[in-house]
Amino acid sequence: MKNKNSSYEGLQLNIRTMKTPKIEIWKNQFPDKEYSIVIEIPEFTCICPKTGLPDFAQIKIEYSPDKYCIELKSLKMYTIFWRNIGIFHENMINRMLEDFIRASGARAVKITGVFNPRGGIATTVIREYKK
Repeated sequence: MKNKNSSYEGLQLNIRTMKTPKIEIWKNQFPDKEYSIVIEIPEFTCICPKTGLPDFAQIKIEYSPDKYCIELKSLKMYTIFWRNIGIFHENMINRMLEDFIRASGARAVKITGVFNPRGGIATTVIREYKK
């Protein structure tokens, strides 16, 4: 049953097409080498689309760059964008991975979101991509 009073009603339908800040890149000087980069975002926040209350998570991005690497300041601005957006945990990690791949063209990416307990239930969402 849908909650007609939810201020986030219908937002989840547009998550895949929502305009977000651009994740910038820089040219990898070692594209012939396979190596990994690990980025940790210990204070990620977004909004619960059901309650309107803040959700907190630790996000870990592990990737193997190809031609480009991710520029960290733009990634920070990208993550801050989600601070006021109502989004389910599962949708957040899926969208973040798709945006990351689109920006970087990485060989492989794994994003893990460890969300703080909500109502006594903790959620961890993991998605991986390999070329």
